[in-house]
Amino acid sequence: MAVFHGNFSPAFRYNLFCFQTSWVFLNVRGLQKSIFTAIRVYDTTASLNKTKMEKKIVIAGGTGFIGKYLAEKFKTLGYQVIIISRNRAHIQWDDKDRIESALNCAEMLINLAGKSVNCRYNQKNKDEILSSRIITTKILGDAILNCENPPALWINSSTATIYRHAMDEPMTEKEGEIGTGFSVDVATNWEKAFFDFQLPKTRQIALRMAIILGKGGGVMKPFVNLVRFGLGGKQGSGKQMFSWLHVEDLFNIILFLQQEKELSGVFNCSAPNPVDNATLMKSLRKIMKVSIGLPSPEWMLKMGAVLIGTETELILKSRWVLPDKLENAGYQFKFPTINEALEDILG
Repeated sequence: MAVFHGNFSPAFRYNLFCFQTSWVFLNVRGLQKSIFTAIRVYDTTASLNKTKMEKKIVIAGGTGFIGKYLAEKFKTLGYQVIIISRNRAHIQWDDKDRIESALNCAEMLINLAGKSVNCRYNQKNKDEILSSRIITTKILGDAILNCENPPALWINSSTATIYRHAMDEPMTEKEGEIGTGFSVDVATNWEKAFFDFQLPKTRQIALRMAIILGKGGGVMKPFVNLVRFGLGGKQGSGKQMFSWLHVEDLFNIILFLQQEKELSGVFNCSAPNPVDNATLMKSLRKIMKVSIGLPSPEWMLKMGAVLIGTETELILKSRWVLPDKLENAGYQFKFPTINEALEDILG
């Protein structure tokens, strides 16, 4: 900018000074505006690139004990975790557009959705237990079909209760015998709804989960309370088998199945060393240092189940399940025995 000199009146020189100062100020402000605009453009671009590059998984029904655990573990690995749930804090089941958007470009879908079976099996509860699994599975399958870039892996929860009451031999994926009754009907219909979908871009795995053990959730709280109050003896005959799995092994199994891209179909999701009920309760008493454990005969369990609004099947059915396919595929359990699992959870 030119600077004028010469014999000008004081008034003219004052006006010229004001003009020069204003010109400099405006240009500085313009420079600042340009810089700030560039910064905003950079931040927006960086944010979009981060969103595009961030690993993403979707957990349906992810607000329970298992879902919360998995969500936190995946976040520590750098994943963006999106939850689909009836809870209004997350994507709702009737919001099909957001469900499809969440699934598009996701690496994996884990479906845990379904009403808890810890209730009385009256007709209303039976209908809700079944429909909450079938309807949500169909919503997810339809959404995947509409995705331009669907998840490479869909893991759907199932249950080890699908097998018969087994006191004589363990149940494997290949040789296990499907049982009868309401719980089995739920499991078989759930798996059928899942595998009825033909998804060429998405690998499908159903996890027949045993009882999941972990800190502060699942069945551990009622078991711990029974032992604490001196009622931690055998339940029923104590001979019924208890198949179980540490929640950390569940997470590791999911990672293993994600990496082993040739695996699909049904997998028993249980530890390799199930125990009978009497051994389970004895292990709990030992770890909790409680010497007395009064037994609970079957008639008492049935009476108690009515009072607290649940079913004795959860305790008395003999679930003897082995994870043959996982072990044959090379998975190594971190907690293969009940004592190791309980020591980690309660020790």
